[in-house]
Amino acid sequence: MKSDLIIIGAGPGGYETALTAARRGKNVVLFNGDRLGGTCLNEGCIPTKCLCKNAEIISQFKEGEVFGIDDFSFTLDFAKIMSRKDDVVSNLRSGVDMLLKQAKVTVVNSKATFKDNHTVVADGEEYSADNIIIATGSVSKSLPIPGNDLEGVLDSTALLNIEGIPASLTIIGGGVIGMEFASIFHQMGSNVTVVEYMKQILPPFDSDIAKRLKQNLTKKGIKIVTGASAKEISRNEDGELDLVYDVKGKQEKVTSTHILMAVGRVPQIQGLGLENTDIQYSAKGIDADENMRTSVENVYAIGDVNAKMMLAHVATFQGVRVLNVIDNIKDTIRFDIIPSAVFTVPECGMVGKTEEQCKNEGIKIAVGQSFFRANGKALALGEPDGLCKLIFNKDTHVLIGAHIMGTGASDLAQQCADMMNANFTWEQISDIIFGHPTISEVILSAVHSIK
Repeated sequence: MKSDLIIIGAGPGGYETALTAARRGKNVVLFNGDRLGGTCLNEGCIPTKCLCKNAEIISQFKEGEVFGIDDFSFTLDFAKIMSRKDDVVSNLRSGVDMLLKQAKVTVVNSKATFKDNHTVVADGEEYSADNIIIATGSVSKSLPIPGNDLEGVLDSTALLNIEGIPASLTIIGGGVIGMEFASIFHQMGSNVTVVEYMKQILPPFDSDIAKRLKQNLTKKGIKIVTGASAKEISRNEDGELDLVYDVKGKQEKVTSTHILMAVGRVPQIQGLGLENTDIQYSAKGIDADENMRTSVENVYAIGDVNAKMMLAHVATFQGVRVLNVIDNIKDTIRFDIIPSAVFTVPECGMVGKTEEQCKNEGIKIAVGQSFFRANGKALALGEPDGLCKLIFNKDTHVLIGAHIMGTGASDLAQQCADMMNANFTWEQISDIIFGHPTISEVILSAVHSIK
């Protein structure tokens, strides 16, 4: 079968690129090796955010007395919580299916394997196209330590399908996935410990934000150990799991009923048949240039599989870039300005460079900071804990980084990303009228703090 475009993988990068290509009049074949929507919809972003909402509501319920709601009690029905999560995922997946049918995208519900540079095979049938996009995503990574395969040692997919709230949960890894689950299950009643190898949680985030989030979550009762190296997992005589880790030259142990392995993800290249092609790749992913071209002409790699930045929205826009390259369309997509967030309670958002990155790159900066405790809307909401940190190029005055912890941080980071795409200076931001009272005023306050 011959088509204009083959896309291997039906996650956000794959299916959204397929829809855009179809709108441009292309005949598209999309290979769905698992479930429409990929990891993000089925095992990642969406189901996790459903549980994050539960955690947020529970947090508010626990503080009812602050708002004059006395003698308030509640119980958790975990089955209903998980059922709601599954319903949201199912509805979204059905929506994707409908959109693809309406766009007349040919969906092949099988895994595709390369036969050669420009031919793939699925269920014994050969397919070829003018252009091929690989969008197979990533899979959870596990530490190669003794006991990593014991019952009760889970990856994020397994934890999202657990049947009950763990009495205690140790999380190996303090990145976005680990910290979101820490916040979720702590609010639901689990005794949570996080063991992170790096010196700070959320390694990609600015250190001031990471430190403030750690202080906040520690105060709430989550134990967080940084600079710790997990060594071994074993089951003790009580049937619980012991994790042995090294920290500051000493060996420590934490015991829990369950352990989450949240040490990152690796590109999904197994079973693609790349060895039958001239596509250059390694365990770190498929090599791709700034236009997502691989080493084989007319074959592209987008999303987690090229490991440039493992975010769903990045995969989507990398797909747009590929289609623009194919159609000879110039775009202004800025892959150096990518907002990201972690939906802990409180949440964090960021975009652009951190202060540490600027220092390493020799960029002279001016930093503005404001605190949520001075924001009227934050106080009215009962959300006084937060920090907004803006980083500007000192020579040009242009905004180059925004790092925020507090209610609405993910939306505030997006607002800053919009201004960064327009190359706004601190003077221009100062001239923008911000509504009052809004959380977004923390941005204006941070600008006003620049000396």
